[in-house]
Amino acid sequence: MAKKSAIAKNKRREQMVAKYAAKRAKLKAMANDPALPIDEQFKARLKLAELPRNSAPTRVRNRCGLTGRPRGYYRKFNLSRIAVRQLGSHGQIPGLVKSSW
Repeated sequence: MAKKSAIAKNKRREQMVAKYAAKRAKLKAMANDPALPIDEQFKARLKLAELPRNSAPTRVRNRCGLTGRPRGYYRKFNLSRIAVRQLGSHGQIPGLVKSSW
């Protein structure tokens, strides 16, 4: 089980990303628009840099939905490799079959 503080910090980051998503997308579009004058693009980039760092989507870490483990994450299941193996062995993930040979 991951530290509760790390899980909570990641949840706050996810909320901040959602809060600033529209504003960030608008500023990025302005900054990358070649039709705008250079000074307008530069101002948009400055405004983008003034946004909180944790509002960037790359700051969010994928974590296991059960344990909060940050490594070995399967996006398809929203679980870590350990949780996938454990639940798959018990037959609790539909369509997942543990192979053996």
